[in-house]
Amino acid sequence: MAVGSGGRLRRFLAFAGPAYLVSVGYMDPGNWATDLAGGSRYGYALLWVILASSLMAVLLQTLCVRMGLAMEKDLAQACRDYYEKPVAIALWILCEIAIVACDVAEVIGSAVGLNLLFGMPLAMGVLVTGFDVLLLLALTRFGFRKIEAIVVTLVATIFLCFAINMVWARPDWLGVAHGLVTPSLPDSHALLVAVGILGATVMPHNLYLHSAIVQTRQVASTPGAKRSAMRMSTVDTVVALSGAFLVNAAILVLAAAVFHGKGSVVEELQQAYKLLTPTLGAASATLFAVALLASGQSSTITATLAGQVVMEGFTHFRMAAWKRRLITRSLALIPAVILVSTASNRTTELLVLTQVVLSMQLPFAIFPLVMFTSDKNRMGEFVNPAWLSAIAYLVCGLITALNVKLLWDSVGTAWLAAIILSIAGFAMWAQYVYKPASTAYRAR
Repeated sequence: MAVGSGGRLRRFLAFAGPAYLVSVGYMDPGNWATDLAGGSRYGYALLWVILASSLMAVLLQTLCVRMGLAMEKDLAQACRDYYEKPVAIALWILCEIAIVACDVAEVIGSAVGLNLLFGMPLAMGVLVTGFDVLLLLALTRFGFRKIEAIVVTLVATIFLCFAINMVWARPDWLGVAHGLVTPSLPDSHALLVAVGILGATVMPHNLYLHSAIVQTRQVASTPGAKRSAMRMSTVDTVVALSGAFLVNAAILVLAAAVFHGKGSVVEELQQAYKLLTPTLGAASATLFAVALLASGQSSTITATLAGQVVMEGFTHFRMAAWKRRLITRSLALIPAVILVSTASNRTTELLVLTQVVLSMQLPFAIFPLVMFTSDKNRMGEFVNPAWLSAIAYLVCGLITALNVKLLWDSVGTAWLAAIILSIAGFAMWAQYVYKPASTAYRAR
């Protein structure tokens, strides 16, 4: 539907959908462990961290919308076209590693959900999840709206499960409000948990995916049509990520209401399931497991789609859809099976490991995004205002600093120093080889 026709609600519905595919990355199993740990250990005190993370996510995903519609390129295509080939190849490899790490976390989360619901061994659950997502993605032949509908249904399932559990848990709503508006860190360990929440929130593949799928809507090439599309897509982003915020907040609130008062610190997904049964009943634990399965399944769908976007965007290489999906899934399934087979009782540690890998790649996605959208020669009249660019770079710096802290605690000082020097050197090199605006676009 062309922008400008129909009423405002009809125009919004025409653009609704892409942000919901992105939002599942903000409520994937990789976030659950930190939310459970934060709520069970500190009650409602770290709710403000989830709120701050969500606001940062909204800002960055909105920039993806602006770039995708204004430049008519996704982030991968822009990196390929505006950086020299060696830099683009390096960025592509780093992004593929991040996608595999993210997919491993989501596959493991789905496998844990199957294990809790049906007693299925984790390794078998990983394989079932992998082949199941291929079946769901096959529905894209009937139109992209179908896959969006599936993901929205899974997101609604997650939301409903936690809404019911919240009613049963009866949290202290005054405490919830205080935790949202009063930043605090009760002790030094709370900083580590907060860094885990913040550092694992913004997923690199979400930036590539959103800048691509926002272009699936038919938009006229006129400035007015693009401006209207940006407004509608921005509203879609805010609404979808607000839902993701509510889910993440609900996980922490549930842990605070059920476990914190009893002195139970929960850091394992299976542990939360077992403790919910005697506290709120078997139905509550079942809803928790269903939400976990829906979270992992929806996240694997979007991660696989992101893999396709990244491969085509960076390499300009196209292959049959089923082959692309098979490659993406295989790259995640193989390490996931190995990990759960060798450490099936340490799923949270595995999830944290995947978040560390993601954190290492994140600066290579967020800084190019802000750089592109702040370049008037690329964006034209849709370039970021100076104040928006300043805020965006500040957010990028903060996220990078928090991820450095996460790496410090995870890999040690020597490795951290090497990583920082590598990132700094690569950033300087990438800036140096950034192509001038006069360089002609390569064919998409």
